[in-house]
Formats: sequence, C-alpha cells, structure tokens
Amino acid sequence: MKGLANFVMRGRLQALIVIMAGAGSLLFCWISAAALALVVLRKGAGAGAWLFMWALLPAGTLLYAYGDSGPLAVLIGTMFLAIVLRSTVSLSSAVLSGVGVGVVTGLALAVFSGEYLGQMVAFFGEFLATLEQQLAEEGQPIVLPRPEAGQIAGMLGAVTAMISMLCLLLARYWQSALYNPGGFGVEFKALCYSAAVSSLLAVAAIALWSFGQQYRSWAMICLLPLTFAGLALIHARVEALGQGKGWLAWFYITWLFFDPVKFLLVLFVIADSWINFRQRWPNAPTRELNKHDEHDQKDDRDI
Repeated sequence: MKGLANFVMRGRLQALIVIMAGAGSLLFCWISAAALALVVLRKGAGAGAWLFMWALLPAGTLLYAYGDSGPLAVLIGTMFLAIVLRSTVSLSSAVLSGVGVGVVTGLALAVFSGEYLGQMVAFFGEFLATLEQQLAEEGQPIVLPRPEAGQIAGMLGAVTAMISMLCLLLARYWQSALYNPGGFGVEFKALCYSAAVSSLLAVAAIALWSFGQQYRSWAMICLLPLTFAGLALIHARVEALGQGKGWLAWFYITWLFFDPVKFLLVLFVIADSWINFRQRWPNAPTRELNKHDEHDQKDDRDI
C-alpha cells in the first residue's frame, strides 16, 4: 500500500490514474477516496479539487446509469474530512466531522433518492420474507421487522461516514509513512474527545435510539467518532502495557462479532473523557498529540 501512495505522489498524471480507476467502482472507490485525501493533505484543497472534478466522470456515470451515489458520496465525504484535517491539524476534529458527512448523506438520500430507497426497501423485504419462509419450514416461525426508507437512508449515511473516516485514516497513514514514519501511530493513539463532546454524542445517540427502529441507524452515526476514539484508546493501552499484537487481534475479533463489546467500548471512551486513563498508563500517548509533524504541513511543488 505504501508503494501505491508513493505512485500517487509522483505526479498529477499518476494521481489521476489511481483516482479515476476506482472512482466508478463500488469495490475500489475507497482506494480512490484515500488517494484523493492524500493529495489534499499533502498538496492542498486546490490540487484535490482538480482531481475530484475528473473523478466525477466515472462516479457520476455510475450515479446516472444505476442511481447509485455510493462512490460519489465516499469521494465527497473523504475529501471534506481531509480538508478539515489539513485546516485544523486535528485528527479528532476531522473524525468528528464525519458525523456531518453521515447526516448530510442520509438526508440527501431521503430527499433526492426516493426511488433508490424504494428499491432497497423492496430488496430487504423480499430477502426477509425468504428468510422467514426458511425458518418456518424448520419449525421456527418468526416475523422479522421490515426496514423503512428513512432507516435505510440513515444506514447508508452511517456506512458512508464510516468509510470516509477509514479512507481519511488510510490517507493519513500513507502521508506519515512517506514523510514522517511513525507519526500516524502516535497521532491515532492520542485520538480522544472532551467530556462535553463525548457526552453530547452519547445523548444524541440515546435520543435517536429512543425514537424507535427507524431512527436507530441514525443513532449509529453519532457513535462513530466515539468508536474510533475507543479503538485509539485500546491501541494506546496495548502499547503502554506492552501486551502485543496478539491481544489486539483477539480484541478486534470480539469487537466485530459481539455487540456488547461495541457498547462497552463506547462506555470506556466516555469514561476516559472524564477520567483520562492515559495519565495512569506508563508511556502512553498524551491527549494533546493530535497534531501533524511540521514536515507534514509543508507543501511540495503542485502535482
């Protein structure tokens, strides 16, 4: 992956090739988005905007032909987060901005993509009906709740926000690997939020969750920054206590497959925002290291 990042940064043509190659693909749009973010972080919004205009051709074609705005939304969301990171020099602020990406994406889908959401509702309805029939044949009759259009819009908004955040982190990792080796690890492990921000996100998520099934996917958007802060906190703890990568592997397995672990991670982050666990761990990154190295802030010649 570092080789790909190095190829992107060789010049405008190389960056254009990588970004356009995946911009119209559901499978590879994340590579284009991360490459675009890398250019924005290193060269600025102007260079990124030029590449984004070209990326509109494949992404816009996919939207026009099939009504799928996913790759375009990921490109826009990731570029926005990269601009925030470059301007604020704060990884926590950039990740927090992902909430706006998710909300705006979900609302845009709800307003402008009613037909597409209707197709998704029909697809999930048919899938769940088939699953109910199979369970009934096995002697386990059950009625599964059908998602509504608003719920699917929120789910797609949350997925777009999550992918945009991951693409930003990948781009920041690439930037660090090329120009400041090891800087990303320190920066990510210091990712955290104040008590006011973490509490506000938690309250918003609880409020949306309490409104019913239709709004629970929207609640997940509010929890994304806390989740990433929780993963950063786990990485900081592992490093501080010298637990090794094996412990991290087991954690990610349990986190992926067991929902209570996700819930406990969010509670861990909220508690950290009040208590600051890193102060109690030896050799842990401080809470004030969400800054780029000065070398990362210097622009090269334009792509």
